[in-house]
Amino acid sequence: MTDRPSRRELRVGDAVPEFSGTTATGQPLVRSDLLGRPVVVFFYPKAGSAGCSIESREFARRHADFTAAGAKVVGISVDPVEAQQKFRESCDLPFDLVADADGTISRRFGVLGALHLARRTTFVVGPDGSIVEVIRVWRPGRHAELALERVRQLPARAGATPTELSGSGP
Repeated sequence: MTDRPSRRELRVGDAVPEFSGTTATGQPLVRSDLLGRPVVVFFYPKAGSAGCSIESREFARRHADFTAAGAKVVGISVDPVEAQQKFRESCDLPFDLVADADGTISRRFGVLGALHLARRTTFVVGPDGSIVEVIRVWRPGRHAELALERVRQLPARAGATPTELSGSGP
């Protein structure tokens, strides 16, 4: 792969592209793992950097809230698996971090920058695999807050109705 930046960032309404990656725990993660419930995919420039640590710890602090809303959280950067492992352990993160060392996933989401770093961008993905929100705020600590607000507006699983989600159905 060349080290060229992405052409177009995914937008609201776009489908999550096909991809495969390896998590910090060595497990594979593919697009189909993101279907059937809301997912927050946040891209960050560099594992272990100050801003990325703030952002990731904020997602960790709110992880129980994301889980209660039926959502999965996944972080992705262009770091190798080993760096993701170290970062996950040092920040005590309860969610998957995906290594995208060659930039393929970042490029497919349209967030790979010119210096082969992912631009700080958070995608909220609906249960059907379509993007329902794109967050690009400058302050890394705000991404989790804004993503959680949007996740709470979604059904917890594909095909669920508000009645089913509230537990007041038949």
